[in-house]
Amino acid sequence: MIYPIVAFGDPVLKTPAKAVPADFPADELQQLVADMFATMYSAHGVGLAAPQIAKSLRLFVIDSGPMVDDEDEETGEKVVLAPSAAPVKRAFINPEIVEEIGEEWGFEEGCLSIPGVREMVYRPETIVLRYEDENRVQHEETFSGMTARVIQHEYDHLDGILFTDHLSGFKKQLIKGKLSRISKGDVNADYRMKFPVPAGRR
Repeated sequence: MIYPIVAFGDPVLKTPAKAVPADFPADELQQLVADMFATMYSAHGVGLAAPQIAKSLRLFVIDSGPMVDDEDEETGEKVVLAPSAAPVKRAFINPEIVEEIGEEWGFEEGCLSIPGVREMVYRPETIVLRYEDENRVQHEETFSGMTARVIQHEYDHLDGILFTDHLSGFKKQLIKGKLSRISKGDVNADYRMKFPVPAGRR
């Protein structure tokens, strides 16, 4: 199932998500993870958090391959954009950042919930993450480079934080109009989106 992506302005994106309970049906969880990957790929994303499909659960999926590897236009050979960062395709359930390591580095981030907006965000180079996979097996793993960035971006979604929240007051003011238009459905996206319902129409 391909879900519509929740747009900026919907309260679910600013609400801290709840832990996926231990008794969550295994078959439903597997299906949800599969649907989230399908939705992410359909929208050409590299990460998707459950709140972005209107499910307030501490769960996200990533495939950092397109961010880590790219092709040289002339030779067609693979080029590693982020050294020391192997691409990762995985589901993360009830994740917890245990440690942040290294200096913060900047990269222009975007978000499927905020199409057409990209801004520089600074994040730690390496993180140690404790999480469960879709089989509810617990892991503790270190991620670096672009993969770590994608994880941190999606992790923020679980705490009700958007990448625009990391911007300076001046930057926020500059994109305020764009964000307002997105929340009203005035946006050009090549995937289905779900927009906030105006207060007067609820």
